[in-house]
Amino acid sequence: MASYDQHPPAAPHGTGAAGLPVPTVGFDLDMTLIDSRPGIEATYEALSAETGTYIDSALTVTRLGPPLEQELAHWFPDGDIPWAADRYRELYPRYAIEPSPALPGAREAVAAVREAGGRAVVVTAKHEPNAGLHLAHLGIEPDAVAGWLWAEAKAEALREFGASVYVGDHTGDVRGARTAGALSVAVPTGPCDADELRAAGAGVVLEGGLPDFPAWFARHCSRSRNAG
Repeated sequence: MASYDQHPPAAPHGTGAAGLPVPTVGFDLDMTLIDSRPGIEATYEALSAETGTYIDSALTVTRLGPPLEQELAHWFPDGDIPWAADRYRELYPRYAIEPSPALPGAREAVAAVREAGGRAVVVTAKHEPNAGLHLAHLGIEPDAVAGWLWAEAKAEALREFGASVYVGDHTGDVRGARTAGALSVAVPTGPCDADELRAAGAGVVLEGGLPDFPAWFARHCSRSRNAG
């Protein structure tokens, strides 16, 4: 079961102007809200130096998305993966938080949901405490965060939060949204291009990334209200 910081799951919608409902929107973290590549690369380099295990850190950041353990399996024997994962997560705050910037439009996308009266939640495969450190460092303020969830498992948190939209950069995020019955909104800012995201079943692809989100979200809310 995912854990949740800040606020527990609540109703599927907030209330916007004139008492009209506004959807809860989920966001992925890595390569959706933040460019975590510099920090992840630095953390792998520190882990490699400490353990004496060769890790191609530049390669690791080309395939972000799946859980840490899947990447470590390329570099460590199976029996060493649990402790290597624990040590990576211990090193992470020291090496990864400061050098990892917000992606263009990230703050504005989260703010657009909250300013409209909705709830913005982050649902990520990342170790939840480290996800929270990134968000606090960058001044991105979602209503809640759920970590340790990848692909279809993200549906667990999306359902509990009542999210009807999930924004992500990976085909795994598309699958998570679809499993939860949420609209998949994809941004081609990670390892998957627009065609891959569409082929995986994304309902919307924002070709310009999150800078396109506020205008799209305003239209989405307007259509939803008119349909209701």
